Amino acid sequence: MSPHPTAVEAAGLHVTRGRTSILRGLDFTVEAGRITGLLGPSGSGKTTLMRAIVGVQRITQGTLSVLGRPAGSAPLRHDVGYVTQGASVYGDLSVEANVRYFGAMHGATPADAAEAIAAVGLQAFAQQKAADLSGGQFSRVSLACALVAHPTVLVLDEPTVGLDPVLRAELWERFAAMARAGTTLLISSHVMEEASHCSSLLLLREGLLLAQLSPAELAERGGSDDLERAFLTIIKAADHGQEESQVAS
Repeated sequence: MSPHPTAVEAAGLHVTRGRTSILRGLDFTVEAGRITGLLGPSGSGKTTLMRAIVGVQRITQGTLSVLGRPAGSAPLRHDVGYVTQGASVYGDLSVEANVRYFGAMHGATPADAAEAIAAVGLQAFAQQKAADLSGGQFSRVSLACALVAHPTVLVLDEPTVGLDPVLRAELWERFAAMARAGTTLLISSHVMEEASHCSSLLLLREGLLLAQLSPAELAERGGSDDLERAFLTIIKAADHGQEESQVAS
C-alpha cells in the first residue's frame, strides 16, 4: 500500500491553451489504492487532466501533486504509469520484446515482463509481432508495457474503447486486483456503465468538476440507478444553475 493516503491532489487547477480554458478551477483528491473514474462527455477535459497528472501538460494556475510531489517531478518517473488512447508500442517487435524494452527503462527483469504479459492475457501471443494482433490485443500490449514497471499510480485514458464485453470485464477484474494490491488507478471513460467498477468518480463537463462522489452517491443524487441517466440529471442541474447565475448577474 502506498504510504501516501492521498495519491493525487488538485487545488484551483486551471489549464488554458491560447484563449481557451480547458480545465477551470478543479479541486479534488484521489485516494491511494483505489480506482477513481474520470467520467464525462468528449471535450470535457479528461485527457488534459490526465496529461497534467503524468506531467506532460503545462498547468496555467493552481497546484497539482502526485504522491506528495508536484506532478511531473523527476522522482515520479518510475512511480507513475500512463496508457494513452493510442497504442504506444512498436508494431515490428514481438509482444515480449515490446514489454521487455519498456521494462528495461525501469530496471524490470524478464520475469517482470512475463508477469505483465500474463496479466493482460497475452501469454499465447508473446512471440507474435504486435502489428499482427487484433485491435483489442494490440491495445493490451500498451497496458502490459505500463504494468511491467509496477507503477504506484496508473493513469489510463479510455483503456476499454473498442474491446468486446468479455475483454472489458477481464480488464476491470485486473484493475480491481491491482487496486487491492495497493496500486492507485485513475481511469477515464465516457461509458457510464463502467462507473460502477470505481470507488470514486470525478464528473467533468466543459472543463468543470461537477462532482466527486461514489457510484452509490451518483445514483442517489441523480435519482436513478441508471448511472448514465443520473449523470445527465446532474448535468442538467448544473446547466440550469449556470443559466440562473447569468440571469442574476
